[in-house]
Amino acid sequence: MVGRKSKWGMAVRYTLTTLLLLVMIYPFIYLVLNSFASWDQVDRKVIPTHFTLRSWSWLFGNATTAAPAPWIHAFINTIIVATIATGLMLLFAIMVAYALAKINFKGKAFVNNAILFQMFFPAIILLIPQFLMITNVGLLDTYAGMIIPTMLSMWAIFMYTNFFKAIPDTLIEAAKLDGAGDMKILFRIVLPMSKSISTVIFLFLFTDRWTNLLWDLIVSKSDSTVTLNVLISQMFGPYATFPGPMYAASVVLTLPLIILFLFFSKKFQEGMQFTLK
Repeated sequence: MVGRKSKWGMAVRYTLTTLLLLVMIYPFIYLVLNSFASWDQVDRKVIPTHFTLRSWSWLFGNATTAAPAPWIHAFINTIIVATIATGLMLLFAIMVAYALAKINFKGKAFVNNAILFQMFFPAIILLIPQFLMITNVGLLDTYAGMIIPTMLSMWAIFMYTNFFKAIPDTLIEAAKLDGAGDMKILFRIVLPMSKSISTVIFLFLFTDRWTNLLWDLIVSKSDSTVTLNVLISQMFGPYATFPGPMYAASVVLTLPLIILFLFFSKKFQEGMQFTLK
């Protein structure tokens, strides 16, 4: 009797878990289905019954009803901006965190507290000062204007600092006795030991920058710098009559993030175990 109750409980848990999973992934399923649906069924049926490649063909330059937006160029722009910005965020976070964790200098406590204090500020309050800054130095509608104001992550510095503090000081001191400088210690010893946490930080930073809309919408003023998420936001504007291609573009925007997560899933899980300790 107890065994039967246990089996029923297991079945209920699996059923509820499956239903919850379906609810969570249904928006992406809906996205994919509508990107392949015939245009007369897009957003008109929960599950389309007729499928076509018309939206994808329109998206990649074979538009017959209207001039297509620069989707391919926008995708390349998104890759450039997100990759460079994430790389710079990681580089600065690693160097600042190592200094805070392993180097004694005057004002260290103040810098550490300032970083923690900055994390509590909503990013939107810096929007106007950042916009005025890049406008005054002539970086509006440029890659630099989209990257520079977003290339410092206080959260990444905080995460790396906590991880570096857990690395034994004796290891650092031994390397210094062998003649290694701080930069060599950081990139040859400390960083290789930080692969798991680096994966977590990289995925979060890249995802956040990849999907950033507000800043790109403000800075980008032409097709030469427009990013994919900005074009998708125009689904409710100039391209509202072409929802199928918008869904196809949304799939293109989402797919690289899924591929990255699947590729780094093992390291991501290891890094998350550290962050949850």
